Amino acid sequence: MPEFDLTTLWPVVILGGFVVGFLVGMTGVGAGSLMTPFLITQIGVPPTLAVGTDLLFASITKASAAWPHHNFGNVNWRLVGWLAAGSVPGSLAMLAVLHLLDPDTAALGHLIKEALIVALLLSSFAILIYPLVVRGHALVGEPAEVHVRYIPTLLLGLTLGAIVTVTSVGAGAIGVVVLTLLYPTLRTRRLIGTDVVHAVPLTLISGLGHLSIGNASFSLLGLLLVGSLPGIAIGTRLTGVLPDWLLRIFLSLILCFAAYQLSRKL
Repeated sequence: MPEFDLTTLWPVVILGGFVVGFLVGMTGVGAGSLMTPFLITQIGVPPTLAVGTDLLFASITKASAAWPHHNFGNVNWRLVGWLAAGSVPGSLAMLAVLHLLDPDTAALGHLIKEALIVALLLSSFAILIYPLVVRGHALVGEPAEVHVRYIPTLLLGLTLGAIVTVTSVGAGAIGVVVLTLLYPTLRTRRLIGTDVVHAVPLTLISGLGHLSIGNASFSLLGLLLVGSLPGIAIGTRLTGVLPDWLLRIFLSLILCFAAYQLSRKL
């Protein structure tokens, strides 16, 4: 049974959902990088339950952003297909491993915390270096047809599938940076749109897999959505108010602090 009581903690969950949603709306950083650490360190949600619930949360919020990206032509569907060809099997394989290890064990919770710390630090680094990566390719024009690098793209999808399924972190910050390195001629808006759309099936399948082994809470998910959806809407409207470099440093520090907080609970 969960070690937290939503009957008393629901205001904190809603407020936390609003703050995370606001930051996601302003910066576009994936909710998993912020939400899962919040649930574990501030609410006391067990790591497996936090990851599973956050994956379902991410699938809903990313799906709401996927359709606009498609309408604006920001999605390379060939890349989405090849990424998913790697990430979906990677996610299913990791879910099978989690099922065999028994998701209720303390050892598995400890392993998830350790993996989450690494994923947060990698995401923090990716957020900081992304402008440098983009700047190096700023003058490269986008060709009419982007040549898909099949093996590297499959391997990226496979890696993201495993990381996201265990930690719920990585599909956003890490994925976009590696995609930029693999496809330097693809415009930034297409890289982001492709990454967002690919994350929908990945987080949905991973979330449903966690749900099937009892690692999700619909009541917790509902409270998070109540707080985060207004936060995302407000944050989106305030995008550009603060300098991009300042937001990136701020978010990087938040992710490092979240990793530190998790390390204290090991």
